[in-house]
Amino acid sequence: MKRTLLLVVALMWCTWVCVAEVRTLKGTVKCDGKGVAAVVVTDGESFTQTDEKGRFTLHSADDNTLVYITIPAGYEVAAEDSVPQFWQQIEPTQKSYDFELRRKAQDDTHHGFVVMADPQIWHKKEFPALQAAMDDIRKTVEGYTIPFHGICCGDVISYDHTFYPTYNAITASSGLTVFSTPGNHDMTLYSRSHETSTRLWEETFGPVCYSFNVGKAHYVVLNDNFYIGRDYFYIGYLDERQFAWLEKDLSYVEEGSTVFVVLHIPSTCDISDRQQFKYGNISDVMTNARALHQMLSPYKAHILSGHTHTTFNQIINEQLYEHVMPALSGAWWQGQLCTDGTPRGYGVFEVEGDKVQWYYKSTDHTADHQMTLYSGVNYPQFEGQVVANVWAVDEKWQIEARFDGGDAMPMERFSAYDPGAQAMYADRSKLDHPYVYPSLSDHFFRVVIPEGAKQVVITATDPFGRSYSETLSLK
Repeated sequence: MKRTLLLVVALMWCTWVCVAEVRTLKGTVKCDGKGVAAVVVTDGESFTQTDEKGRFTLHSADDNTLVYITIPAGYEVAAEDSVPQFWQQIEPTQKSYDFELRRKAQDDTHHGFVVMADPQIWHKKEFPALQAAMDDIRKTVEGYTIPFHGICCGDVISYDHTFYPTYNAITASSGLTVFSTPGNHDMTLYSRSHETSTRLWEETFGPVCYSFNVGKAHYVVLNDNFYIGRDYFYIGYLDERQFAWLEKDLSYVEEGSTVFVVLHIPSTCDISDRQQFKYGNISDVMTNARALHQMLSPYKAHILSGHTHTTFNQIINEQLYEHVMPALSGAWWQGQLCTDGTPRGYGVFEVEGDKVQWYYKSTDHTADHQMTLYSGVNYPQFEGQVVANVWAVDEKWQIEARFDGGDAMPMERFSAYDPGAQAMYADRSKLDHPYVYPSLSDHFFRVVIPEGAKQVVITATDPFGRSYSETLSLK
């Protein structure tokens, strides 16, 4: 009996010290001085919505540090050097958390966004190249008449978090408000646990899991970098706190809606990593991605990720597509090409209602530059063949060759190393980083050169009916 009593007391004590105290947060969401109803408010754990006068009350555990809103469609928030201000730090003495929305100048049902990955600034000497990339983005966006926003899939910097202010100021010159997720390089490492790894990120960019709405689309940003408390090591993993948050967040989204999920580490790069788990792959893809895919199954979903610095476009199923974006920095600003031969650049997406289209824009080229051609005439590894590196492809693209104006011939997809990347990164003694080297990729296409052929035209047609052609002399 005495032992039982002691056990009960011990359990009561443990419950008392382990359960966070609940506090009540109050505030408003207004636009032009009037309350905005039905705006979702969260602290990263609990949720509520504003009433008809824009007021909210949120019961929040005292270990949550931020309170923030899901920006509703048709509205925007102020941005500080490209960073949207939809969040506030929770302070013990603060009486009210008030958010101000602004109506967009035009309807956003038809809108666009630019998605970039891995700017990964290592040294201040790379900032001019970042500025050039932002100039390119601004020029691209100015060619549209619809509203645009920006998305960054992480690894904003390489290791020096004091670069954040300069990075943000340069990014603002694109003219876009940019919604970002942290990458593994954005974590505070060399501490004892994962839970403290995003502290510096949150001070600058806000929460690591949040959402916003534009037009009919719902955007979700998550952090799947999981620091394992050892040096700089991490795995791709989405913790239960974020899964629970996402489940509640999606409860406000009608099934069948278009949903974009922003990650740093891809949920998948290849059908093989969806079929069989590999321990050697735990820092390359999200280890528990199957649960995320299942949670997104009621929606028409697109996952936007980065991390690899190379291109992978994966049709996971009819309702789910993953765009693994190549790096804005190319091969860590060591050259214009990523290690798979993809030119450094960014994705351009256009959303009209529930319809989504996209293309990849190289910062050093015009928008119609979608492939590089090689032949065995100049590259012995491709003896007797013409080879096209068509980096943005998926299974729905059509790649054809025409020799000397003849009939179209289908090309065979295969894996190869890009000769341009091999030449660019051959001498590592001239590079800042010894880990830069060409990578094997599967977005290459080949066809045998007919005897006597003098010229070939390769045409790549994307799923939206846009065709891109390049000509190569075989003399």
